Amino acid sequence: MRPPLFSLIRTTVVAALLTTHVVAQDSSRLRIPATDDGLPGAGPIRRFDWFQKLWMEKRTQWANQVEQDRHALVFLGDSITQGWGDRMNDEFTGVKVANRGISGDTTRGVLIRLQEDVLALKPVGVVLLIGTNDLEEGATPETIADNVRLILDALKAHDPHLPVVLCEVFPSAASKSRPADKIKKLNQLCAAIAKGRPQVTRLETWPLFADANGDAKAAEFPDLLHPNATGYRMWAASLKPILATLGFLETTDDTFKPEPGFTSLFNGRDLTGWGFRTNNFDGMTQSIDGRYHARHGRLIVTTPTEGRRVQQIWTTREFPKNFTLKLEFRATPNADSGIFIRKPQLQCRDYPIAGPYKALKNYKAQDWNEVVVVVRNGVAHCTCNGEVLEAALPVPATGPIGLEGDSGQMEYRRIRLREEP
Repeated sequence: MRPPLFSLIRTTVVAALLTTHVVAQDSSRLRIPATDDGLPGAGPIRRFDWFQKLWMEKRTQWANQVEQDRHALVFLGDSITQGWGDRMNDEFTGVKVANRGISGDTTRGVLIRLQEDVLALKPVGVVLLIGTNDLEEGATPETIADNVRLILDALKAHDPHLPVVLCEVFPSAASKSRPADKIKKLNQLCAAIAKGRPQVTRLETWPLFADANGDAKAAEFPDLLHPNATGYRMWAASLKPILATLGFLETTDDTFKPEPGFTSLFNGRDLTGWGFRTNNFDGMTQSIDGRYHARHGRLIVTTPTEGRRVQQIWTTREFPKNFTLKLEFRATPNADSGIFIRKPQLQCRDYPIAGPYKALKNYKAQDWNEVVVVVRNGVAHCTCNGEVLEAALPVPATGPIGLEGDSGQMEYRRIRLREEP
């Protein structure tokens, strides 16, 4: 038996009122609090009319797509992150990403919205860039860094294994109320906070973009604050090696085969044939200290949690004959490493930033570069992408091949050697 028409109408109206009430509650929760009372952190919370409007628009949209963005890699920040928009999907093909950047936001704003906008998604990782707007509002680097600490603490409390990529605040300009000295200080404080946090990988994005004075370059930041398409491509390129190490990108094996006459020194699967001089890592996919990893054809020297830690891994074989060594390397911005040829070190770095070979024309930043070392009668001739690094580097009569880790992330692949008769 059908219910009376009045009953149907009444049920529909009540349901609509209840829905409206829930939406109103959600809307209230998503608004910027009227006062700072009881809010986490310290420092500025923006309440300009335009900002409150944008804040509500963005957060209301995201509240309606929580399920859609569940288990995404979340990019969290301000206008620099927001400005990437949907182009993220083009840069990180195959990775489910969610953009949670709000133009004008501050570190304290991120703290307020962290639960609903990020943690509710049960993210698989977070890329964090925040703090520049705090400086414009007059916050000290110390206050901003303390808020970053709270953000990292909250992410760890949510999931102690959640990977976080902490990007340094980009350079700007004093004319934007973001002078270089304060940005450098802020980044130094955040680097100290990141130390000892295995879930946090710090990415040196400040030297990637800074000019000789520590300010943004107009070629990449036309308004000295926001990156253009070139700037976003550079940022994406700097992130990709880290995301590959974290397992988000480059998840298939390298199918490269050595040229005739060359023997692989690294099998691409584990660290067989390598060790720390006093031991070897045959059959192991990572070194005993976790610094060196074998993954999909890459021998990865991970970013140390201390910020900087010198460590070398060596082949268990020595090479007394003349030989040609070939390998490819990829460096994150300002990364510092080295290739040991029997014993002496050939500096292998993000050359344009870290040096010493800053004048190279063929170097490909945050991409793969080929090093060729030809050893003849106690002298090594070394090139990078065909350009000479060292024309005559003296080397001992025999010794192993070594790879160093210092700061930043370095990756090596296709390591092969041909001995002369």
